[in-house]
Amino acid sequence: MDAPLTPPDALIRPWRLATLAASLIAAVELVLLLVLAFLLLAKPLSRALQHHATAAAAAPAKHHAAPVAHKAIKRSPVTKPKLAPSATHVLVLNGNGRAGAAHTEAARLQGLGYQIGGAANAKRSDYATTVVMFRPGYSGDGHRLARRLGVSVVGPLDGISTSALHGSQLVVILGAS
Repeated sequence: MDAPLTPPDALIRPWRLATLAASLIAAVELVLLLVLAFLLLAKPLSRALQHHATAAAAAPAKHHAAPVAHKAIKRSPVTKPKLAPSATHVLVLNGNGRAGAAHTEAARLQGLGYQIGGAANAKRSDYATTVVMFRPGYSGDGHRLARRLGVSVVGPLDGISTSALHGSQLVVILGAS
């Protein structure tokens, strides 16, 4: 009897099967090493990330304000008030972000005898201090209101158009303090 014939490729290239088997074993070993490395590094890495997140949350917020071009401030002499408080209209703007602060301050000003021209939110909510601003010609009225409120920052209108005042002569922008 004749022995079974082996295909001619098997005799010529026996290295193919060995290469495939070695590659498969190397791939399995690589996957096992990656899983082992992940298991060993996952806990210390998660602790480091948690520590970093806790430190970042506890750190004070950094506010990067846009640079301000300093210009010479023309100080106008403080004049006598033109209007009685009962004839002075005041627009109250909330610049501190606390809900209802403008309406609360408006009620306080009404209690002092002022007319309220409106109470709303300011364009920004990051004012550090309360500011009293006045329309041209109402410097004395603005300073009188600032004294009554205990506000030290008083100046002419800046960044608010006269048409946005709704007929008010003064503006109070509430800050954080």
